[in-house]
Amino acid sequence: MRSRRLVISVAVIAASIGLAPGIAQAAEPVTPGVSAPAVDLAKAAAPNLNTFKSPAERSVRKALPGAKGGVSAQQAAGNPDLALVLNAAATTAHAFDLETTVVSADSALKVTVDWGDGSTDGMDASGSTVLKSSHTYAELGEYTVKVTVTDPANQAEVVNTFELMTAGSDFAPYAPTRLLDTRNGTGAAQGKVAPYGSTRVKVGGNGGIPEGVTAVALNVTVTNTTSAGHITAFAEGTERPTTSNVNFEAGQSVPNLVIVPVGKNGYVELANRGEQSVDLIADVTGYFTRTRAGGYTPITPVRFVDTREGLGTTRGQLPGQKTFGTRISGLRGVPEGVTAVALNVTVTNPREAGHLSVFPGGGSVPITSNVNFTAGQTIANAVIVPVGPDGSINVRNGAWAGTDVIVDVVGFYSPDSKASYMPIKSVRLLDTRDPKWPHGPMQGRGYIWHPLSVGEPGIAGFVLNTTVTNTAGAGFLSVAPDPNTREQYRQGNQVFPERPTASTLNWTAGKTVPNLVQAGAGNNGIVDYWNQGWDNTDLVVDIFGYYESN
Repeated sequence: MRSRRLVISVAVIAASIGLAPGIAQAAEPVTPGVSAPAVDLAKAAAPNLNTFKSPAERSVRKALPGAKGGVSAQQAAGNPDLALVLNAAATTAHAFDLETTVVSADSALKVTVDWGDGSTDGMDASGSTVLKSSHTYAELGEYTVKVTVTDPANQAEVVNTFELMTAGSDFAPYAPTRLLDTRNGTGAAQGKVAPYGSTRVKVGGNGGIPEGVTAVALNVTVTNTTSAGHITAFAEGTERPTTSNVNFEAGQSVPNLVIVPVGKNGYVELANRGEQSVDLIADVTGYFTRTRAGGYTPITPVRFVDTREGLGTTRGQLPGQKTFGTRISGLRGVPEGVTAVALNVTVTNPREAGHLSVFPGGGSVPITSNVNFTAGQTIANAVIVPVGPDGSINVRNGAWAGTDVIVDVVGFYSPDSKASYMPIKSVRLLDTRDPKWPHGPMQGRGYIWHPLSVGEPGIAGFVLNTTVTNTAGAGFLSVAPDPNTREQYRQGNQVFPERPTASTLNWTAGKTVPNLVQAGAGNNGIVDYWNQGWDNTDLVVDIFGYYESN
């Protein structure tokens, strides 16, 4: 199996303190930092990189047509031990390595691999041997692979077949639906989740969600909190990871989007890692399946809506209990025909506490929520939402008073998109609090460049969870692809990247704030984390999966 290494080499580039917010200017970079420990991505993805086997006993022999035309019985029965042993291993979301072991007498042979998608590979062999071949499927799914070995001299042919399933998963949008609410007993027993306890969410086979889904997009909200802590989401039946998905403080209601693997029994587990009990809510907006649905295309974050400026909607705050719609398909790099869109939705200047619900254009208002806020708070959350038949989405303000709303598009799902999702065992990529990290907190107005998939053009993007903590002042985080190559950084001739305008998460002094990020890999496999505030902050980054097109 081809091994891929996710190289975690991180350097800090600090912008000049005198720059005005949001203005990109050249700056003299500091010396690049040392590399952080590398992560073996192939090992992390191993549970999804299945192997398939077909032993020699499954080989089926037949005589070639020429054996009936005067060939002696002795010749037709030649090479009696001719057989095939097949071993295949998934190497990427769409690709496999095949090892064909030929058992044969010393004879010239022809070997043909039919990959089951209309393509074949031919190879010459002689006697017993081991042959290697690889194949990439354009579409996800289950395929019948047939390998044929022909011995012309002995007029013999042997065939062996097996079924294989591609490792990647496509996204199927699902109308926003509440699967869990411990406050009223939806999806689980009514009552708070105990400290260091857990509850589970039924996903596979729930409602219109089929059995056998591989991962799910859930908006998880923690509420009625009386102490600080965090929530970890993972596939039931697997080891609980040490990473976090939702961080909270006493008295907070905090939502965060998670893309989490689903256990073989169809459940996702939510663990409360706080010292006091909490209520948990989980809303679904889509799931991942190994049958053909929709691939993912990341884009450099683009702002579609800003009520403060009238971008994408009427200028002025979204009034309480009101909804606006905005077209997504066919605008600003998003093509027609998309089935769902990945967003970052920000609330700012709210006049009272409330929540936002994001749902497909033309759809009814759901009971689900995507962003919860308090009066005066600026808060963002990642959202994946189906796109309505008219190519639009709706945003509803569930509060009774107005608020400003900002919508940034970070990617889209469509039948024409090629990148499939590969969930992995979550890994902590970066923690600036770690004593082994030599640079300390992120500098105000600075950025960290992060080579995640250098030399791997098939990887289109990553599912990350970013968390800021120990925040010294107000600010916001931006995540975007870097225009430089790793060699440019190594040689010191990199250009200063254009400072992004889209935000990933917002914070105020002293707060710990998480948010999921669907980060595009860009052309060079490097992702930048920007501290858009003027004060230092610590940053924690966990990875939960990646999108791969081959």
